[in-house]
Order: sequence, then structure tokens, then C-alpha cells
Amino acid sequence: MSTHRHHHILSVLVENRPGVLARVASLFARRGFNIFSLAVAPAEEDTMSRITIVVDVETTPLEQIVKQLFKLVEVIKISELDPRSSVERELLLATVRAAANDRGQIVELAQIFDSKIVAVGADAVTVSLEGHPDKLDDFEDLLRPYGIVELQRTGRIALPKLDRDVRKGAVKANIG
Repeated sequence: MSTHRHHHILSVLVENRPGVLARVASLFARRGFNIFSLAVAPAEEDTMSRITIVVDVETTPLEQIVKQLFKLVEVIKISELDPRSSVERELLLATVRAAANDRGQIVELAQIFDSKIVAVGADAVTVSLEGHPDKLDDFEDLLRPYGIVELQRTGRIALPKLDRDVRKGAVKANIG
């Protein structure tokens, strides 16, 4: 079962300045908010960054989170992204034990999930998979019996799905 079904995804557009991420993370820490994942990178304009924060809804009321975030002067915009109306992706890198008799099965599993083998050693392989977090959860579960040596996931990134109004030729973000 997926571990992220009871989480909210917040997309926070902030000024791209030193210390902004530290202030956002500090706000969450001071309030005792549980961050499930956090990803940050420059946004569509180089003066802005987008922080995607996945928060635990059972321990933190969403309204309180948004209210506290808006108190930070660097915050430009906050959007809650409903999983049903957004596109979510995550990246997984895993180094897995791959004894000679298991290697073929691991390669086959990687092919089934459309992942890539990015490094091969004498007794291990490193695989990379990009996709929806549920897909990564399933892949990770199937790799575990082989022995995961190291695992890293980026945390979720997300954007609103696009509406396509063919009559008007418009393409716009579906933000609710």
C-alpha cells in the first residue's frame, strides 16, 4: 500500500534568493509540521524557485500551513495540488545486490518497469526509475528481496494538469 495517500501537495512559488529554503524548512520545524518530502529548483523565471512540499494531513491542518507560509515575505504564490488534477513525478536511484544467478531477474524487472540500469558492478547494479510515486513504491517493494544496498528518492514534484479547450485553442493550467 502506498504511503502518501494522506498527504497534501503544496506548490510554493518563492523568490529565488539565498536562505529562502532554510526559512521555509525552519517554519515547518518550529511548528512541528511533518514534511513527507520536499523538492526545490528554479522555476519558469530565474528570479523564482518552486518548492514542492508534501505534508502529512493527519498531523497538520492545511489552512495553518498556508497561513504560516504566507507570513514569509519571499513567498509569491501557494497552490494546493489535488492528486486527481495534477501530474506528479519522482526519481528513484537504487543499488541492488545482483549475484550472477539473480542478475537476469533484476534486468527483467527493470525492463518491465521501464527503468534504466545506470551502473553495473561485480555484485550489484544501480537502477534509475522516474514516474508516479505509486510506481516507484511498487518497484522498490519488488527490489527489496534482492537486497537494496542504497536507495535515494528525490521526493515528489508536481504541476497542475492542463485543460485543453479545443474550441478556443487555449491551453491553461487547471488550478482549483
